[in-house]
Amino acid sequence: GEKRHYEECGGPWTESQEERREGRFSSYCRKALQPASKAKHFCKAHAKVLRRVFLGLLGVAYLCYFIAACYLNFQRALALVVMTAVVVFFICWNIFKKHCGAKVLLLLRPVGKCFQKSWPWLKWILWVALLAGLIVWLVLDTGRYPEQLISLGGFCFLVLFLFACSKHHGAVSWRAVFWGLGLEFLLGLFVLRTTPGTQAFQWLGDQIQYFLAYTTAGSSFVFGNTLIEEVFAFQTLPIIVFFSCVMSILYYLGVMQWLILKISWLLQVSMGTAPTETLSVAGNIFVGQTEAPLLIRPYLADMTLSEIHAVMTGGFSTIAGSVMGAYISFGIDAASLIAASVMAAPCALAMAKLVYPEVEESKFKGKASIRLSSGEEQNILEAASNGAAASVGLVANIAANLIAFLAVLEFINAALRWFGEMVDIEGLTFQVICSYVLMPVAFLMGADWADSPVVAELLGIKIFLNEFVAYQQLATYKKNRLMGLEEWDGNRKQWISERAESITTFALCGFANLSSIGIMLGGLASMVPQRKGDLASVVLRALLTGICVTMLNACLAGLLYVPTKLGDCAMFFNTTNFNSTSYTMYTCCKQLFASSVLQNGTLSFTGSWAEQTESMLWLTECCVYYNHTSC
Repeated sequence: GEKRHYEECGGPWTESQEERREGRFSSYCRKALQPASKAKHFCKAHAKVLRRVFLGLLGVAYLCYFIAACYLNFQRALALVVMTAVVVFFICWNIFKKHCGAKVLLLLRPVGKCFQKSWPWLKWILWVALLAGLIVWLVLDTGRYPEQLISLGGFCFLVLFLFACSKHHGAVSWRAVFWGLGLEFLLGLFVLRTTPGTQAFQWLGDQIQYFLAYTTAGSSFVFGNTLIEEVFAFQTLPIIVFFSCVMSILYYLGVMQWLILKISWLLQVSMGTAPTETLSVAGNIFVGQTEAPLLIRPYLADMTLSEIHAVMTGGFSTIAGSVMGAYISFGIDAASLIAASVMAAPCALAMAKLVYPEVEESKFKGKASIRLSSGEEQNILEAASNGAAASVGLVANIAANLIAFLAVLEFINAALRWFGEMVDIEGLTFQVICSYVLMPVAFLMGADWADSPVVAELLGIKIFLNEFVAYQQLATYKKNRLMGLEEWDGNRKQWISERAESITTFALCGFANLSSIGIMLGGLASMVPQRKGDLASVVLRALLTGICVTMLNACLAGLLYVPTKLGDCAMFFNTTNFNSTSYTMYTCCKQLFASSVLQNGTLSFTGSWAEQTESMLWLTECCVYYNHTSC
């Protein structure tokens, strides 16, 4: 427009004038952007100082917040104190290692040399001391709870069975086996027997339950309150979407990689396994059987058959964090699920090395560490979106499998009933067959003989169908117990004991089922298509090992289980209104029934119940809900 106006006024428009105008414009732009450019150069030149100042201000702000939280209510801020202490410890450790690590190693070198010289005879003293301590502890502990000896026997039997199935008996690395089982035992002891361990895992389980409850905000908006309260698919499956989204964010931030590396370092140092297989097994604590091998994808092509077997066993022996959220929503104990996943990692690695020992030369044995990728996402929002989108396939797969497997199970049961009726056998089902075939295994794990058929039935469903269906049925049994229903409804058991529940929770906690073979082979073959033959040759052995690992975990849960003490029933009856039943009411009513004595038409009570003036009234109330001869 300006060019045209100039020409209309009679003056010729030259290229030099246009260039001068552009030059002036560029000059104005440079002057206008000069402060921003200076600021940019200043930030680049003093990037380290500015970063330290920013982190310092952030640290001071957090310290003020932390002090205020502790001052206002220390009990409320206890979780914050623990998390802060853990973070501060690791920050201090990294700073110390960076600045003083080399000096400390240099100072400790003479001690290390002396220790190496003494190790050949010192290790035998250590092993004897540990074995003696374990035997003494077992004798004292099983003296109080003799039923634990069955679980101990089951544990030993399963280890011997896996040794009998070993590919190369003479090449077994007993260091890996004993260290793996030792770490599993110590973790179990910490979680199930020590007060700090029990409280820590219970607290962690509670926090996960609170955290998963936030799923309701999204699912109720999309599906409405009615659907998420009444329909299973809308109630449970959105949890997997939420959990997958959160895991993706943690991967983007590098939290998961850091955690997996620390766990794998501990397993690698203690058990002497290769870093690749150890890393994959450690990853299985948090992610699924096809996601964990992605951590070591660049190395899969060069791994030995023993290492591939260990990777597969790790996948079969654990469950993914996303589906764990779904099982927790069923009502399965969160602390037990978390403990089972953590305990399975060292046990899976140990049993993998027992069943398929290393006979080849590993290319990764000498490697100090394996580099982990942090994902391709550009920002945290993309990571969250990708995580949610990736879960859609998993959710659809679970929904499709549930429809298919439950339908197939019903068809199999109908066919078995028909065949049974031909020879006058009533009520023959897949569950009944499993309860008879796997009943000895359930008993060896530590379940009472009366509970063994139900535990065996759930174990059969888990192995031949999948653990999702099995956990759903276990949740029904648990709900019946907590509601205080009668233990037996005719010949059918309505619930199992708390001990059997705990054992079953551990036994079902793994992807080791027949349908997982296809998932495992499909996932790994897509990463290393040139090794399809190798993968197929070890998958069945890995599946068997994975099944036994979950059973070993269950045996350990039975060995370390401590019965919960029943409170004062008289106090309970004084405070309850008898409007509804509960497990506490059921146990107290059974205790009251057991103390009642009928002589010459007169009902009396023995023990502490004889001193209670309202025992007869309580007995009448109990008779409303439960049947007994005293009624």
